[in-house]
Amino acid sequence: MTLKIAFIGYGEVGQIWGGDLRAAGAEVASYDIIFGTPEAEERIARAADIGLRIAASAADAATGADVVISAVTADQARAVADEAAGYLKPGQRFFCINSAAPGTKIASAEVIAPTGADFVEGAVMATVPGKGPKRRLGAPILGGGAAAPALASALNPLGMNITPVEGPTGRASAMKLCRSIMIKGLEAMLIQCRDSARHWDVEDEVFASLARSYPGMDWPDMAERMRGRVELHGRRRSAEMREAAAMTGAIGLGDSLCHGIADVQAAFARKR
Repeated sequence: MTLKIAFIGYGEVGQIWGGDLRAAGAEVASYDIIFGTPEAEERIARAADIGLRIAASAADAATGADVVISAVTADQARAVADEAAGYLKPGQRFFCINSAAPGTKIASAEVIAPTGADFVEGAVMATVPGKGPKRRLGAPILGGGAAAPALASALNPLGMNITPVEGPTGRASAMKLCRSIMIKGLEAMLIQCRDSARHWDVEDEVFASLARSYPGMDWPDMAERMRGRVELHGRRRSAEMREAAAMTGAIGLGDSLCHGIADVQAAFARKR
């Protein structure tokens, strides 16, 4: 049987995975809140060209779908789940891949439960864009919830790379966001370190000092690569770090560090 998949949110990840899953043989429908606006015209045309169904609403996209993938920005994850609670049917699987806080995923799972659909949290552990559909679909994903093994069995044969995580909903997202504090935090620190050092003409001396403290790390190269990643993905990563702030704040650690990282990520994102 052909697997039917719906994407709620048709941004970068939705476009890449939607196209690759269609090429792998799935039927794919997509909906984005910007559909119907001039900025979405090119996106819609490309989707139609590769055989995706353009839906009139989220509920329309999900009609008859085996898997509904929520692929919006982190700050909209709960709102999409709340809306989905009004149209999901028993037997469907709602796969929330947004980089949201564990508490957000738990609350989303609770609102989905009465529909009879299965909630699966997804934590995407690497950047999705890459060379070739296998690498793009093959980005490692941690799947949380009781239905994660069944979802992996359905989607992994199409080229996805979902690894179920034992334990309750929230653990997969906690793994991702705890890691993100380090990765996105290092990006933010290196950007401000390098730009400040350049302003005062001390970049060579600063990186030489760092190399002596942490030998084996190419600090100038890492600063350049991280600046490029932030320019390209900073807006999305900023939203992710706001969710990390919600996570750390909820357990009494405060949220100032994660909000600071989010501010730097947003400030240096390329205006597109």
